[in-house]
Amino acid sequence: MSTENRGSWFGKNLNSSSNTPTTLSGWWIFGLCVAMIVGFTTLITLTCRAYVDKPPIPEQVVDTSGNTVFTGSDIRQGQEIFLSKGLMSNGTAWGHGSYLGPDFSALTLHRMGEQARNDYAAEFNKSYKKLSAEQKGAVDAKVIETLKTNRYNSTQSVLTLTDSQVRAYQAEPAHWAEYFSNPGKNGGLKPNTITDPDELKKLSAYFTWMAWASAANRPGESYSYTNNFPYDPTVGNTPTTVAFVYSVASILFLLGGIGLTLFIIGRHPEWDWHSAQNGTAPWLPAQMTSPSQKALVKFVVFVAFLFIMQCLVGGGVAHMRADPTNFYGINLAEYFPSSLLRTFHLQAMIFWLATGFATGGLFLSRILGGKEMPGQAPLTNILFAALAMVVFGSVLSEWGGLSGLWDGMTFWLGSQGWEYLEIGRAWQWLLIVGLLFWFFLVVRNTVPALKRPPVRKLSIMFLIAAFSIPFFYLPAVFFDNTTNYTIVDTWRFWIIHLWVEGFFELFATTMVALTFIELGLVSKQMGLRLIFLDAILIFMGGIIGTGHHWYFSGMTQPNMMLSSCFSALEVVPLVVLCVEAWSFRKTALLGPDQTMAKKFYWPLMFMLGVGFWNFIGAGVLGFLINMPIVSYFEVGTYLTPNHGHAAMFGVFGMLSLALCLMVLRESASDEVWAKAEKWIKCSFWGLNIGLMLMLVLSLMPAGFLQLWDVFSNGYWHARSVEFTNSGLLSFFGYFRMPGDLVFIFFGAIPFFVASWKVWKGNARTSTN
Repeated sequence: MSTENRGSWFGKNLNSSSNTPTTLSGWWIFGLCVAMIVGFTTLITLTCRAYVDKPPIPEQVVDTSGNTVFTGSDIRQGQEIFLSKGLMSNGTAWGHGSYLGPDFSALTLHRMGEQARNDYAAEFNKSYKKLSAEQKGAVDAKVIETLKTNRYNSTQSVLTLTDSQVRAYQAEPAHWAEYFSNPGKNGGLKPNTITDPDELKKLSAYFTWMAWASAANRPGESYSYTNNFPYDPTVGNTPTTVAFVYSVASILFLLGGIGLTLFIIGRHPEWDWHSAQNGTAPWLPAQMTSPSQKALVKFVVFVAFLFIMQCLVGGGVAHMRADPTNFYGINLAEYFPSSLLRTFHLQAMIFWLATGFATGGLFLSRILGGKEMPGQAPLTNILFAALAMVVFGSVLSEWGGLSGLWDGMTFWLGSQGWEYLEIGRAWQWLLIVGLLFWFFLVVRNTVPALKRPPVRKLSIMFLIAAFSIPFFYLPAVFFDNTTNYTIVDTWRFWIIHLWVEGFFELFATTMVALTFIELGLVSKQMGLRLIFLDAILIFMGGIIGTGHHWYFSGMTQPNMMLSSCFSALEVVPLVVLCVEAWSFRKTALLGPDQTMAKKFYWPLMFMLGVGFWNFIGAGVLGFLINMPIVSYFEVGTYLTPNHGHAAMFGVFGMLSLALCLMVLRESASDEVWAKAEKWIKCSFWGLNIGLMLMLVLSLMPAGFLQLWDVFSNGYWHARSVEFTNSGLLSFFGYFRMPGDLVFIFFGAIPFFVASWKVWKGNARTSTN
């Protein structure tokens, strides 16, 4: 019997015999176009302003006598060293990076202030501690005036440093040589990470430039290039008025946006996509009929494998936070330094998330098309081989790059060093080619649907969402390792925020809508309306809201004004999704028709989890740190990964796994699925409980302790290794273990076991 005639249940609703086109009011299309046009016009304008407003890199840095201290070339080469040694995977620069080491710019700035304070105190022939209150006041004022005065000559591209600033720079190489020598005091870097005196001088030049830009006022303004970040009153860095005012404005936007959205939805009861009249009859599953879709099961196994690897490596990074040199008797830093482990952790996450979404896209595109295209299965297998090559090749290359094997070619072959975009540029281009090839396969599957009026609009939206995945990844190649940090950070968050939280979310919404149509939960009309509604809500705040990552990385205050308000609107769709998720549970999973619930209960439970974590992780914990005045004090503390873990895994991770489970369920017979289902149940609860424990027992309390210390002692102190490795911070580092163990052993591993059982069970069934 031909497999093409076995009759998969998927595709029944989308490809029903009705030729009635799916209608949609033109106001939906108009609303989405307005949201995207206004959003992108504003975002592109802000991005272009970054090229104008960025902190300048002087060609010459001189002392008061005109002698060269270091050059612009030294600064740029220092940035190359910073990236090639993986230091953004150890500490942060202007608040962005990892959390095991210090904020390099904040610590350098504070030491610059201490040097000036000691020098000016010496004018009284006393140490600073022995000065009278009046004398201390005079010294403190002089320190602030010294660091806040901008001595950059834009015409000649020359920056003049005071004598105390020069002395501070000259002392920096020794400080960093000591820091890099001992893994126990630097968060687990490779012993003697940097010993070359010339490299230490250039790295110090880079950090000194960042410290200068953090304190020196913009021309004609009363705040620095970084909007007075980091917080350090001893050098005159305190919050700006705009940070206070627009934090209040963001709350008004949030409350107004939620109220207006719920009011509009309440006036249109037909927008309730869970109501019975909006559904269609669900279809009983048979088995997957398409060879290309059968080929997708191994993608799911690959996702599960990478997921486990990411979790294990993440556990290693967390252990480095508690004890950098002793991993149960092994000096892990000697073989796998923390910078390498964190790079692996982030890259594995990106790869398995993207693979899960790509698998879901291929799966649903085949449903839309309604038939197997010639040669689609071999092409799918080629995509899998290419994916495996990029994943394992880039990981090995990153290890080689951070081990110093590539000798000047690290940026291309090893690790670029930029957080989340560590993958070498050569591998990055291969990834882009792979994404375009994936889109080609999606198009091949979907094209037949464009000829059928009932699903034409759904198919067009699906293809637009799919095309956005490779297209909006392109900003990742708009910079290199010598580009001004402000410009890099601008394009970097086009990827981290806009690509992931914007267009991946649009693609995810489209796939979820198509899945619900097939499950009989919504009609094609309601599914299309759902896509447009969520897209409008997502892009209304998400596009301009991208700028909330740029508050303190060299952008001007107009960015803070706009992005603070519009990023608050990002919470609006998350509130709506939370309400929808609860309604979904009552109407679908606990409703009168149990056929769908029994067959697809766990894939849908994972989707329900997405709604919960969307609200908690992206909404509550995200808005907590998005307001400018909060972000000013907390960016780079453990409250940031507290939001990041809850949002990235809770939302995109759970949805990626849900799509993978849809593929597994459709491919498996009832007998095979029954053997895997108990593992999936364990995985669902293990992942959710483990993630919650991780947040509540470790990341959240540690983040609030750091926030307290920022207020008390300054940002530099709260981010110092001495503080993060001592007292309660170290305790909460160890207390990460319960959540990690539950997450790994009761969540990630059971998911792998379930996917393996389905894959092997299908193989035995095919053999028989």
